[in-house]
Amino acid sequence: MHTFVAGAVCAAAVSMAASAMAAKPTTRVRAEIPAQYRWDFSPIYADWEAWEAGMREMDQRIDAFVKLQGTLKNGPEAVLAAYQAYDEIGKLQYRIYRYPQLQRDTDTRDQNVSGRFQRVGAMFAKFDAASAWFTPELLTVPEATMHEWLDKTPALAPYRFPILEAFRRQAHVLDEKGERLLALASRSNRASNETYSELSTSDIKFPTIRLSDGKEVTLTPGNYSALLSESSVQADRAAAAAAHVGTYGQTAHTYAAIYNGILQRDWFLARARNFPTTLDAALDENAIPRQVVETLIDVARKGTSPLQRYARLRQRLLGLPSYHLYDQFVPVFRSDKTWPYEEARQQAIASVAPLGKEYVQRYQKFVSGGRVDVYENEGKRSGAYNAGVYGVGPYLLMNYNDTRDAMFTFAHEAGHAMHTVLSYEHQPFVTADYTIFVAEVASTTNERFLLEHLLKQTTDPKERFLLLQEAVDAIVGTFYTQVLFADFELRAHQLVERDEPVTTEALNQLYAQVLKEYWGDAITADDFYKYTWARIPHFFNTPYYVYQYATCFASSAKLFKSMTQGPKAERDAAVKRYLTLLSSGGNDQPMKQLQKAGVDLTQRQTVQAVVDQLDELVTRMEAEAAKLQPAAK
Repeated sequence: MHTFVAGAVCAAAVSMAASAMAAKPTTRVRAEIPAQYRWDFSPIYADWEAWEAGMREMDQRIDAFVKLQGTLKNGPEAVLAAYQAYDEIGKLQYRIYRYPQLQRDTDTRDQNVSGRFQRVGAMFAKFDAASAWFTPELLTVPEATMHEWLDKTPALAPYRFPILEAFRRQAHVLDEKGERLLALASRSNRASNETYSELSTSDIKFPTIRLSDGKEVTLTPGNYSALLSESSVQADRAAAAAAHVGTYGQTAHTYAAIYNGILQRDWFLARARNFPTTLDAALDENAIPRQVVETLIDVARKGTSPLQRYARLRQRLLGLPSYHLYDQFVPVFRSDKTWPYEEARQQAIASVAPLGKEYVQRYQKFVSGGRVDVYENEGKRSGAYNAGVYGVGPYLLMNYNDTRDAMFTFAHEAGHAMHTVLSYEHQPFVTADYTIFVAEVASTTNERFLLEHLLKQTTDPKERFLLLQEAVDAIVGTFYTQVLFADFELRAHQLVERDEPVTTEALNQLYAQVLKEYWGDAITADDFYKYTWARIPHFFNTPYYVYQYATCFASSAKLFKSMTQGPKAERDAAVKRYLTLLSSGGNDQPMKQLQKAGVDLTQRQTVQAVVDQLDELVTRMEAEAAKLQPAAK
C-alpha cells in the first residue's frame, strides 16, 4: 500500500520588475519579507478551520476503514475498495501533515503550530493501528489467487505493483497481532526524532563571535555557511567552525542519548521483522541489494586519492600553512559576483532547456510565486528541502543568501520539485511517491545542467576556475562526504547490533576515525569536528538515507552524459528515458527504474566512474591554476 512519507521533499506570475526584487532583504522579520518570497499555504487549506475539518474527516475515514477488516477474502472488488479507501486517507494525510509542518518550519518557536503538529502525529498513530490488519490479511489470500484477481480486474491495475511487492516482502510481515503492536509503538518510535528536532532547532542557541575586522556575527546555520564560503581570513573560519560545531558539543551527551535511542529502535524493528541487520531492514522495502551499499563504501574508501589530492591543491593555491575542513568552502580564486535570487532562478530555468519546452514551462510555473520560501528569517529552520503535497504540488524551502552555492542549492531542490510535479501528473496516488533511492538523481542532474550552462557563458579564466571548482565540490559534497556519512552510520548501527555501548565518546571516536580514513593527512584534524555527527539531521531523522546521495550522483553522471553527448537521436532518446524516469513515481523497484533509464548500480564501474571523474577534474584544475597569476587570488 502507498504509505505517506514525510520527507523533506501554481500561483500567478509576479509582475514586479526583477530589478526591484534583486536585493536580498535586510530584515529577518518574516512579515517584512515580500510575500512573493514566502510560501502561500492556501492551496493546501484556506485556514486553520479548514484544517480542523480535514482532521475530522480523516478521523471518520479511519473509523470506516476499520470496518473493512475481514472483507479482503471476498474477492477483487473488496480488495479494490480497501485500496481506494486507503488512498483517500493518504491524500488527506499529505494535507493535514504539511499544513502545520510547513508553517512550523517557517517559525519553529510558534508553540501553537507545534501543538497542532503533534496532533497530526497522534492521528497518524491511530491510523497505523487501525490499518495494521490490512497487509497480514491481504497475504492470507493465496498468491496465485491474487494474480488471477489482478489479471481479470482492470480497476486493480494501479495497485498491481504494490500488491506484488507485499507478497515479495511476506517473510517480514508479522501476523495481525504483531503488526498491531508495531503500529502502536510507532508514535513512541518517533519520540527521538521529535526530541532531536526541538533540541537542534527550537532550543539551540547559536553563539556570536567577533571577527578579525571587529564585526560580530551570530553563527546561525545560514550565517555560518556564508562565512565559511566568503571569509578570506583562516583564523575567522577557524573560530566560526569551533564555535558553531562546538555548540552541538556542549550538549553532546544529550545528542548521544537521542541517537542511541534511534539506533536501538532500528535494531528492534529489524529483529522484530526477522532481518539479520539494520541495513538489510532498511534496504528491503525497495529491494536494494546490500552489495550496492557495501560496494559504494568500498569503492569510495579505495578511491580517496583524488579527494586528498584536491585538498592539497587547495592548500597550495590558498597559500595556507595547514589545511582544515573549514577551509574547503572558501573559493581558491575570488570573484565579486553575487547571484541574487531572481538571477539565479532565471539561470536555473534556462539551463534545463535540453529537457524540452514542456519541462521548462512546468518549471517556470512552479517558481512563479508562492511555492518557494526563499530567505532566512527568525525562527526558520535551516537548510533547504522540497516537500510534496499530493493534489497540490511541491513546496520548496530555502535560506537563500546570494552566493554561488545558494544558486546551486536552488537548482538542486528545484530538481526535486520538478520530479514531484512530473510524478504527480503521471501517476495515480498509490504510485505517485518516488523512492529516496531515485530522488537525488533529479536534483544532481539539474545541478550539472546549471554548471554546464554557466560555463558556456563566460571566457573569464577565474570564473571558469570557480565553476570548475563547483563541479569538484559537488563530487566532494554529494559523493565522498555522503559516503563518509553512510560509512559512519553503518558502523554506528553495528555497535548496537554487537551489543556495544553507544556513548558520546564512542560516537566521537568513530566519527574522528572515519574522517581520518577518508581525508588522511591531507587535512589537519581539529578535535571539535568529532561532534559533527550531532549536527547531521539525516542520522536522526532518516537513517540509511545518505548513501543514496552518492548512488544517485553516480546515476545522474551517467544519465547526463547520455543526454548531452553523442548523436542527436541518441541524446533525444536518453532525454525521453530520463523524463520517463521522473514521471514514473514509485511504479517499480528503483533499481529497475534506473536500469530502464540506462543505469546499472550493480556494476562496480558505475561507482568507480565518479572517482575517475574527480581525478580528471582535479587534473584539469591543476592545469588551469597554472595559467592564472598568483595575484589573481
